[in-house]
Formats: sequence, C-alpha cells, structure tokens
Amino acid sequence: MEYTTLGRTGLQVSVAGLGCGGSSKLGLGTGHSEAHAIDIVRRALDLGVNFIDTAQYYGTETVVGAAIKGRARDSVVISTKHKVSLREGTIFSAAEILAGLDRSLRALDTDHVDIFCLHTVLPHEYERVMTEIVPALLHERARGKFRFLGVTEFAGGDPRHDMLARALADNCWDVMMVAFHMLNQNARQRVFPRTQAQNIGTLLMFAVRAIFSVPGRLQRDIAALAAEGKVPKWLADKKQPLDFLLHDNGGAQSIIEAAYRYARHEPGANVVLFGTGNPDHIEPNVRAILQPPLPAADARQITALFGALEGVGLDEPGVKR
Repeated sequence: MEYTTLGRTGLQVSVAGLGCGGSSKLGLGTGHSEAHAIDIVRRALDLGVNFIDTAQYYGTETVVGAAIKGRARDSVVISTKHKVSLREGTIFSAAEILAGLDRSLRALDTDHVDIFCLHTVLPHEYERVMTEIVPALLHERARGKFRFLGVTEFAGGDPRHDMLARALADNCWDVMMVAFHMLNQNARQRVFPRTQAQNIGTLLMFAVRAIFSVPGRLQRDIAALAAEGKVPKWLADKKQPLDFLLHDNGGAQSIIEAAYRYARHEPGANVVLFGTGNPDHIEPNVRAILQPPLPAADARQITALFGALEGVGLDEPGVKR
C-alpha cells in the first residue's frame, strides 16, 4: 500500500480508501449479510487500506465498528457523515446533526471519529451550514468527538462544484470530498488548485461508478454525447469507446483500471475511494489504484476528448439509466 498526507490534517492515509456507500453498501444494498460486509472491510484493512468512509445515511457504520474491533484505534482513519437535508425537503437542525454525530459514535463503537463531514451540501444550503451548523460542530470538536471537519458535495445537483468554490473561501474545512473521473474533469480547474494552495485534504468519489462498471453504460452515454456534438462521432461508432487505453506499452488492462489510475494520479488527489459488495473485487481495485500513471499520451487524449464535459456519469446510487 502507498500512503499520503491528507492535507493539513497530517493524517497518514492509504491512497486507496474504502467507500461504504454507493449502490452496494458493502453488499448490504444487494441483500448480503452483515457478516459479509464485515469481511469486506477486514479484507481491505488486511491489504493496508486504513481509510474508511462511511455515513449514517449508508447504514454501514455498525458494520465498520464491528470490523475494526480488536484493532488499534489509531491504525484506522474513520470518516463519517451526516446530511444537512434530504432531497424530499427535510432540513436537519444543528441539534439533529449533533445527535446524529452521537449516534454515529455509538454505531461505530468509538469515542471519536477522525473526520466528520457534512454530507451532500448544495450551494443554496451553504449559508445556513456556516451560520448554524458549523459553530455547533466546532464546539463538539473541542469536546473530542471528532478531529477534523469535512464537507462533501452533491455531485449530480452541483456539477460545477459551486458549493465547494464557496467553501474554499472559509477556513474551517480540513477535508473535501469531490467528484472526479475520466469524463468529469472540471475539478481540475475549479477545486484542486485551491485545495492544494490551502492544504485541504481531498477524497475523490465517482472515480469508478456505473458509467464504467455497468456493462453497456459507457457506450450508451458516449453515443448520447456524440449525438449532442459533445464528443467526436467516431467514439460512438466503436464497440469499446476507450479501447485506446488498453495496450501493452504501459496501458491499462481494463477500463476500470484506467479510470482508477487516471483519478489516482491527478494533481491534488489524496484518497481515491472505491466501494464494492464483492470481496473478490477488493484486491483488483486496490491494485489498480496502486498502478503507475497512465502513459502521458493516453492521459492527454482523455483530457482532449472529455475535458470540456460537465455532469457526466454523476447519477446517484440506484438510479437506472
């Protein structure tokens, strides 16, 4: 495993981080048992993964707590999250979020988490976050319930990272979770230069999601983009639009490997999150993240073809396309 410093937190974290949400939720989302999910977490830990990202909303905190039991608490970096609202209109008060933090600590069976994030904050919610919620959370941080404060964007509803652009003007955020992948690169201009300048740790989500992992999805999306004139038509005419990345001269062995490598070596990326409900996928995912950068010519072609796209492949877990 390779480790890096998560910005100004100073935490030494694995460059591959286990995400416990997504569609699978460690397998819980597809009908598997808690024992199955615990095994996934433990297998990742045994491979050297020490960064685990969960959330109350995912329903996987109890699993994570059980999986780390018996391990030294300082050997694992735990990040959990609480939403500030639900999409159907429910708005959580600061008191409700603080109560959620306490529930998370009980579920994880720990006296503190390393990072506590406000989850999927939209631009119009940000002012309330700063005036009502952040001051209350900083008080809880002073009491030792968490070490560092983070914020995550709602990628599908904020494809230009407008919330993070506002958050970067405030000095309270130690960690930010941002969407970035081969067909969604605009964080390169709008987020990473500032997180690097301000030494804010970054967690990359969406490096591999449905667009790359669901059979036929990439071809359908490329065809739709070509029909709109957003990518060259010749890409849509290919059975595998990104087959130029698959070759023996330092190229990738699969599109998923290419996607992980592209995200991992983006300047400004700290932790690339991966999630799975299949124990057999853990080692290949970690191995892909640990591979060297894609050949420079391949990376340049990805940027040239897709660098102007925004909002591609950012659908929420469970959304059918």
